[in-house]
Formats: sequence, structure tokens, C-alpha cells
Amino acid sequence: MDTEKENNVKHFLELIQKSRRGKFKIYIGMSAGVGKTFRMLQEAHTLLKNGIDVKIGYIETHNRKETHELLEGLPVIPRRTIFYKGKQLEEMDVQAIINLRPEVVIVDELAHTNIEGSKNEKRWQDVLEILEAGINVISAVNIQHIESLNQDVKRITNVDVQERIPDTILRIADEVVNIDLTSDELIDRLKEGKIYTEDKIQTALNNFFKSDQILQLRELALKEVASQVVRKVEKEIPQNIALRHEKLLACISSNDKIAKNIIRKTARLASYYNSDWYVLYVETPKESSDTIALDKQRYLINNFKLATQLGAEVIKVKNKNITEAMLEVVKQKQITTVCIGKPHFNLFRVILSTTIFNRLLNNLSLSNIDLVILS
Repeated sequence: MDTEKENNVKHFLELIQKSRRGKFKIYIGMSAGVGKTFRMLQEAHTLLKNGIDVKIGYIETHNRKETHELLEGLPVIPRRTIFYKGKQLEEMDVQAIINLRPEVVIVDELAHTNIEGSKNEKRWQDVLEILEAGINVISAVNIQHIESLNQDVKRITNVDVQERIPDTILRIADEVVNIDLTSDELIDRLKEGKIYTEDKIQTALNNFFKSDQILQLRELALKEVASQVVRKVEKEIPQNIALRHEKLLACISSNDKIAKNIIRKTARLASYYNSDWYVLYVETPKESSDTIALDKQRYLINNFKLATQLGAEVIKVKNKNITEAMLEVVKQKQITTVCIGKPHFNLFRVILSTTIFNRLLNNLSLSNIDLVILS
């Protein structure tokens, strides 16, 4: 009974904290130049006209004429100056924003990495701090900066985007709005000099701004916003009349590349279903910390960190029988979908021995649990 009271109190405190937290709106786009910053500044003017105390915390106009002109008449919070490696650099002044307590603050470039020595490493961490202070935030990010889409973006553009935000940041947003253009419209904007200066236009056309690439990135952006809508609908449907609540389990080994792939793909599934998810690593005697190579240990720890950043709960168990360990966790966490890598590559070659694999399949099918084999 005491535990029940404690849980009720905890739940009520969470509700209070959530109500005190600022509202969070994110504009998302398929690439630079679609008009995210322009739209945020337009919204800031509308809010200001309606008597809302809105301030610019950080904006990056990239010297685009139309966008820069929109700054006129908007109150801007001065950036703080930092001397780094002999250079004078500027960063968003988080403390000044919190001290001034505007109703709404505009914060551009959500995936930005702060200068070394800043309180937070990333701007999205600054935004969390501002939200916790009860200030509403409007921000913007490109689709290529979302962590779980990293490999998809690399495949499409051949660029490994270094500045990324965890998917959980999108999931806590109250609103996610897609700024959508066709590939022709975007390329026209580029040719008209509305995105980059004239000397950079041809290079951009030859590299990032190719019609087929833009089309694929546009698809990613549209899918992401669609999944956000699904999540919002699910939150508003009472549990007792909703469809079964998905719980995903990603099973990984110490194989770095395959593990990363499984984690990212399961994160996308969890994001789509708005579900809880877990990452399971079974440490067999062959993979004990005494026998496993140091570099493998380091990669494994990095993958645990990646999974946590993407919103998973990491489960690490010691067991000589991988199937048994998996089934125990499936039962304990009430898992609905198990995600594994292609069995013939590494860890799950053990499972493929007929009796073990059959036992896994039989147990999962009897419990109405799906098995997803990720390529």
C-alpha cells in the first residue's frame, strides 16, 4: 500500500513538472534553404503583434536577404562572447535567456555543437535547460541531423553528418512542423541565390542539391513528421481502447557495425510506434570482460551510450544460453517485438542451430510476439 501511495505521489509530481515545463515546437526540413528560419521569424512577428513576449535567443540567417530583413523589429538577446584558440567566437547566452524569462524564445540550429568549455556540449541540451525553466521554445533542424537516420542520410548523400540530435528530442516536442518544398522549388531557390552566394551555387548543384537526393531526403522528412502525428494521436487515445502497446527488444552482440545498425533501425521502429524499447546484450563466457578485446569493449560501451541517447533502456545479462536469456527478458519486460541482426553474420549463428532457433520461434509465436530480422 505504501508503494502504491509513493507511486501516486511520484506520478502527480511528474504531472506538475510537465505542466511547468515550456512548450516545444520544432520546424523540420529536408535540407538547408527550405525556409525554416524564415518561418520561425514570421511566427515571431505574429506572436509579437499578439502581445506575446517573444525574443530571439539565437538565429542564423546565413546572410540570406529575405530572412535577414525579417529580423527588423524583433528583440534579440545578445550572444555571449568566448575566446577560443585565440579567436573571438559567439554562442547563445542560455543564462541571459533564463534570467529574462521571455514567454517564447527562438533558437535556431538545434544540432549545433557548442564551443569547448561551454556548460552544455550541444545546443539541444541548452534548449532542454530553457524548457525546464518554463520558457516556450521554437527551434529548427534538418532531417539529416536526426541520430537514427544517420546511416540513411549517409547512403543518400555520401556525407557522414557529425552534428546530430537524439530522437528523444523530437519525441518530447509538443509540435513538429515540416517545411516542405518540391525538389524543383528548392533547386530554383538555390539558382536564384536565395540559399548560397553565387560562388557556391554550382558546387551545391553538383553535390548535395541533386534532384534524386532531395527527393529521398524529402521522403525521410515527411515520414518523420507523419510518425510524430501518429504518436500524438496515440497519446490522446485511452489505453483501454487503444491497440496493443508495442514494446521492442533489440538484441546486439559485440560486433560494432551490426550492433549500431540494429540499434538505429529499432530506434526508428520504436519512434514510429511511439513505444518503449530495450537493448539486450548477453555476455556469454566467450565474451566475458576477461577475454574480449579492449577495442571491442570500447565499441560495446559506445553502442550502449548510443542506445541510451536514442531512448532505449540497456539490459546487460550474463548467460551461456543466449536464447534462454532473450526469452527471460521478453517475459519480464512484456516485449511484443524482438529485433535481431541477420543470423548468419555473427552472434545469432548460435541461434540458427535447429533446436535452439526453433525453440525461440515457437516461444515467440505462442506468445504472439513478432520476430524482426534486420538487414
